[in-house]
Amino acid sequence: MNKTLLTLAISLAASGAAVAADFGLEAQNLLNAQSFKFFGVVKPVGSSETVTVPRVPGQKATDLIKLASGLTAEIVSRKSANNSDMMAFWPNSITPTHIVTCIEAGNAAVGNFPSGQTKLTPSVQTVNLRTGAVKTILRGMTGCDGIRRTPWNTIVATEEEDDGGLYEILNPLTTVDQTLVARGASATIDTKGNPVTGQVEYRGAVGKLAFEGLDLNKQGVMYYGDELRPGAEGTNSDGGSIFKFVPTTQWDGTTPVTNLGQSPLVAGTVYAYQASCTDKGSSSFPQFGQGCETGEGAWVKVDTANLRTSAEASSATGYYRPEDGHFDPMYAGAGVKFCWTNTGNESAKNYGEVLCLTDTNPAGTGELTINNPSVNGNGLTYLADSTESKGFAVATANRVIEGDTDLNQPDNLDFQPGTGNMYVIEDHPFGDVWACLRDGKDRNTKVDGCAKILSVRDSSAEPTGFAFTGNGRTAYVHIQHSSDSACADGSDCGKNDDYFTDDLIKITGFKINGR
Repeated sequence: MNKTLLTLAISLAASGAAVAADFGLEAQNLLNAQSFKFFGVVKPVGSSETVTVPRVPGQKATDLIKLASGLTAEIVSRKSANNSDMMAFWPNSITPTHIVTCIEAGNAAVGNFPSGQTKLTPSVQTVNLRTGAVKTILRGMTGCDGIRRTPWNTIVATEEEDDGGLYEILNPLTTVDQTLVARGASATIDTKGNPVTGQVEYRGAVGKLAFEGLDLNKQGVMYYGDELRPGAEGTNSDGGSIFKFVPTTQWDGTTPVTNLGQSPLVAGTVYAYQASCTDKGSSSFPQFGQGCETGEGAWVKVDTANLRTSAEASSATGYYRPEDGHFDPMYAGAGVKFCWTNTGNESAKNYGEVLCLTDTNPAGTGELTINNPSVNGNGLTYLADSTESKGFAVATANRVIEGDTDLNQPDNLDFQPGTGNMYVIEDHPFGDVWACLRDGKDRNTKVDGCAKILSVRDSSAEPTGFAFTGNGRTAYVHIQHSSDSACADGSDCGKNDDYFTDDLIKITGFKINGR
């Protein structure tokens, strides 16, 4: 528990004030009472919404969400495509002019362009943050979900499908209404069917899986998960693994990438995280198997031709639907700290969790193959680290949030600049957004407490894509896949680009250090 909360609880007891018999509840109430100090909001949302407020024309943001006191919300656009999901700021997160967003939808014909060319469902769009104008820049993907602006200032967009891929876009503001000729390839055409080159590239080097969250460091090392439920691939099959792509040619951090051939995502090797039940100095490291999900582990090499099958065959660790993932921007150690959500299943009393993995040497120093029959991992190849005594590149994963009956099925997450607080977004009807403190000086590795700051009011929808701008005082969120039965064509929430729509909301008023 946070030191301040503990001090307050002790002070209450010493002063003779009434203290609840349930100390955990008292601590929770104390945290809510100090929400301005810890979260920059006057008062958290109490209970989640329980009576649905359907999407209709003419609504305000507060018709769509319940919001913590002290925060203000406004609708940026009601014309984002239905199933708008994660978002990336452009050209930067400090003074963005646009967001670039993934549309987690199918790949069907929705109409025709004036030329007669078939118009497919939008896959990637831009939203002008000043005017709310929405433009489709790419079609032809299926289930576009994860999207990021890379350190070298391109956009990567991924598909949450079993055979999902990653596509890199050079400039989202000059890429206009292109359509992939086929999934899993780079060729695109314009609205008249003419070939277009140089703007979009399929990145087969990272492999195929059900992508969702991801993050990339300045060298181009990319961390990502496979959104897979344990048992979904057959009896006793593993859940989704956490993967790492190490580029053949790392980005130097300064040279401008002016064409996609310069991207570090062109070629590389993929490894999957393999948690060990023994420590890195043990003679049996890595000792893997069911029950080993946290602690020190190694990176086992996998085949990009079929990441999912190769990960299970190589004894990589499986998790319950890994979804969104981000680097912790306030981590000050070597390498990176990558945090991700495992959604779980509320109805099965598996409330989900958030894990963080510290990886001190992301790119490693070559590879290490184990050919000793007496050693675990015989015949497997691992990412190496010449500074480690046994030669393995070692990463350490631990749980930081364990879900419960109220905070559950975590899907998206983001870190608030300025505080480092983690914001966790739920995936279910009347979904909530929770603000969670960083771990303090107490003995555990968990966050020090969470408070609810937003609740969606339409049970047909969920919050998604929640993201802070660089100053930590403004956030954006999509209210995804609301029922549009009341939104007739021509209304403010009616179809756009021949397709149903979602709402993009801007939230302001977050305070940092009381200001």
